[in-house]
Amino acid sequence: MSNWPDPVTLTSDTAMLAPLAQTHCADLQQAAADGELHRLWYTTIPAPDAVEAEIDRRLSLGNMLPFAIIERSSGRAVGMTTYMNIDAVNRRLEIGSTWYRKSVQRGPLNTECKMMLLTHAFEQLDCIAVEFRTHFMNHQSRRAIERLGAKLDGIMRSHSVLANGSLRDTAVYSIIASEWPTVRAHLQWQMERPRD
Repeated sequence: MSNWPDPVTLTSDTAMLAPLAQTHCADLQQAAADGELHRLWYTTIPAPDAVEAEIDRRLSLGNMLPFAIIERSSGRAVGMTTYMNIDAVNRRLEIGSTWYRKSVQRGPLNTECKMMLLTHAFEQLDCIAVEFRTHFMNHQSRRAIERLGAKLDGIMRSHSVLANGSLRDTAVYSIIASEWPTVRAHLQWQMERPRD
């Protein structure tokens, strides 16, 4: 169980989650430049010239399974997401370090990607819990996590020091296995409901 979970490619109607590789670098550099996301002070998104090093960093960490988010219509990588803080013994993991280029935000991509990751975690990996963490001040991320159906476990105050020297209060959310059928039904409805 030391390699749990194994690398996998997950596919939906609009997205594919592929094991992150340096072959995604050029697309991800363009994605990071879209909206200058690296300038957001309350989250960590690599600047375009730091994407190659970020890919190497994620690939070198043993407690992480990183993915490139591929937009199927274009075939291009438009962001990253990760299974992280993996606890194989207790069958728990976190979905985090997720970011999308600005032009694909607020569309169906995030919901489909979370559906794929959660389905794989609960139905193939038999997880007992999946966690999400974000900066307390990252209201967009917190709303997105709450829309998934995750529940707030609590706030870890002064949890870490950010690059600008400010202290991060971390909002911790989770979905537990017994909640998964309801969350899955809700996400399915979100993906199928008519758009205004």
